[in-house]
Amino acid sequence: MRRPRHTASSSTASMRRTTMTRILGAIALLSWLALPASAGEPVSQTFAAPPEKMWTTTTSVLKQLGWDIEKSDQAAGWINTESRSVDGEDYGVYAQGTRHRLMIRLKAAGANRTTVTVERVLFKRERILWIDKDETLTTTDQTVEKAVLAAIGKAL
Repeated sequence: MRRPRHTASSSTASMRRTTMTRILGAIALLSWLALPASAGEPVSQTFAAPPEKMWTTTTSVLKQLGWDIEKSDQAAGWINTESRSVDGEDYGVYAQGTRHRLMIRLKAAGANRTTVTVERVLFKRERILWIDKDETLTTTDQTVEKAVLAAIGKAL
């Protein structure tokens, strides 16, 4: 019986595959490390109300809780609030401290049902001469998100 010969080309191809696999693994790892830190999982609740009513109720509740709306799109079903200070100092041209903002998504979940998702982004801000430098922070505290959903439920 003849044994198969290992030629230089098959060993070179195997080495190339191994090298390529390692390079792709390194790229995947670096991509994962480069992602900003998550501010926590979003909190969702489904309410027995149509999306139009939920939109009106949600915007009203946000204003009552002191959250200013930065951007929103009712047709797409999202609301982003302006950031609010958690702690720190703000002197106009200079600021340093922790802030947070809310991202709210409204999605129809059947006849007269709407799922509202609240996600809070917590970040550290440093401002020098009107130039803001924000750094996302991680948190597992979902008190704010749950309080917003509870207030929406109470307002219905």
